[in-house]
Amino acid sequence: MMDQPPPAPRAEDLIHDWNTVGGGDPPPGRRIRFDDETLRDGLQSPSVQTPTIEQKLEILHLMEEIGIHTANIGLPGAGPHVVRDTTELAREIGRSRMRIRANCAARTVIADIEPIHRIVQETGVPIEVAMFIGSSPIRQYTEDWSLDRMLALTEEAVRYCVDRGLDAMYVTEDTTRAHPETLRRLYGAAIACGARAVVVCDTVGHSTPEGARQVVGFVRRLIEESGRAVRLDWHGHNDRGLSVPNSIAAIRGGADQVHGCALGIGERVGNTPMDQLLVNLHLMGWVEGVNLRKLPDYCEAVSRATGHPIPDNYPMVGRDAFETGTGVHAAAVIKAFRKGDHWLANRIYSGVPAEELGREQVIKVGPMSGRSNVVWWLERHGVRPSEEVVDRVFRAAKLSTRNLADEEIRNLVEQVAYVDEWSV
Repeated sequence: MMDQPPPAPRAEDLIHDWNTVGGGDPPPGRRIRFDDETLRDGLQSPSVQTPTIEQKLEILHLMEEIGIHTANIGLPGAGPHVVRDTTELAREIGRSRMRIRANCAARTVIADIEPIHRIVQETGVPIEVAMFIGSSPIRQYTEDWSLDRMLALTEEAVRYCVDRGLDAMYVTEDTTRAHPETLRRLYGAAIACGARAVVVCDTVGHSTPEGARQVVGFVRRLIEESGRAVRLDWHGHNDRGLSVPNSIAAIRGGADQVHGCALGIGERVGNTPMDQLLVNLHLMGWVEGVNLRKLPDYCEAVSRATGHPIPDNYPMVGRDAFETGTGVHAAAVIKAFRKGDHWLANRIYSGVPAEELGREQVIKVGPMSGRSNVVWWLERHGVRPSEEVVDRVFRAAKLSTRNLADEEIRNLVEQVAYVDEWSV
């Protein structure tokens, strides 16, 4: 009887996942939703250009294909040009029978809410009103606002929405620096008047993960005390570089929906990157039904439309995310490929499986490369890795200050072929 090959190792035999030790991060036990702010808050970035309506429509369709649940499609109170684009985006949602739901930003004043109501009447597409008002003492002091005045604006705006059949999403800006009693009174008034959702905002990126969990937990308890069915959202900014872990902590604290923007664009250093948030929550097993293979298209479309370049080393969708020219790393990836195991190749030197995003590992050739990099590149491009060719490319790589471009390697191969032909 012939010896049978040993069984292939299981994933858990190859990766000891410290993230799951002691139970890890158990799923929240409820469906987590995503609100995309790219076409509103994202466009407040100081360095982006405003997309055309055609580009906005392309981005909206990519949100739909990814499986994002809701999208902020504008702040109509900003002027007729925003009303025009917001109306067209709402029409497209209805025309294409999209699953994605629309919301629009507004100050907590009737003048901002009224144009949203008109767009709903004109298009027949429901739009949630994301009305915002500052809540921190530093904002109140700067603006000379009294709490009584803020409460009056809140009650008037929420009732205006409810009376007209609009869903009110009540947003307190700078929640993460606000006093608990102020939040209790503001959220309490909004919920009592009929708000269907409330949003905790880390407007200036002040929060740490523990702070995010604490403040969201506090607002979750306020909702439970009210006895109303009210959705709880988290909206984070990235000033301290903590927006993704803060969003995860907010979910732990009780958030039902988290907000983000493609590539993290937005005011100052930006919002929570929607792309990074989706991938992380998917890998944690907290969300299902998102199409991560569309994330590169989504990020590239936003980059083109806004003029915001994708850094080469940007996680998941940057050019370098799944590339290596380092000899030791590349050798391990190549060995996995030679085993015929793409699963292995996509994990041996990567914490994010490339195939989840429709990408693959790429071996480059440069000053840090070994000869195996050269052989692999040549084989992948249909070139016989003769000793002469390998030597020529390897020497050039060692003399370079960077990884060689594919065209440079092709030129080197052609030079060897030319010399061989001339010698004959």
